[in-house]
Amino acid sequence: MVFTAPCEMCQGEGRLVVERCRTCQGSGIQPRGEVVTVAVPPGVEDGARLVVPGRGHLSGQDAAMGDLYVIVRVGTHRVFRRVGRDLHVALPVAVHEAALGARVDVPTLGEPVRVKIPPGTSSGQSLRVSGRGVPAGSSTEVPGDLLIDVQIVMPPLRDERSRELMREFGRLNATDVRRHLFQET
Repeated sequence: MVFTAPCEMCQGEGRLVVERCRTCQGSGIQPRGEVVTVAVPPGVEDGARLVVPGRGHLSGQDAAMGDLYVIVRVGTHRVFRRVGRDLHVALPVAVHEAALGARVDVPTLGEPVRVKIPPGTSSGQSLRVSGRGVPAGSSTEVPGDLLIDVQIVMPPLRDERSRELMREFGRLNATDVRRHLFQET
């Protein structure tokens, strides 16, 4: 950060003895850089403006230090997508887990949470875990939810036995999963 502060050579007077200060050219202030640590509250929104009192520019010799304003830019995350206070996560689920149901670990901002995948879960279905999204920034806010977007992943069929089992499954569960595309409304 670059801001103004009292001149170190003339202590903000603008002069040294009888001649004008060479460091600040008689203004009594000089630019200087300083690292400022800013406390960012949990769950802060993109574009939020944080104020750091007394860490901004000095407007003149006898003026008080101004405030520093920081605009927050929230970056993207490799696992989660943020929508308001809710977090979305795409969860790969094996075909047998979706068909038969399973309990799987799902990442959160803290410790993973164990979630039940109901039998017959379809790809694209969403599951909700209340309170496991973006944390509350204050006592008046409510934490967001974690929304799990199920993505069914087919395992590689590595041998003929696996392929035959898939064919048999198809024969035993013959359903036209695309029939709704051709129905007239």
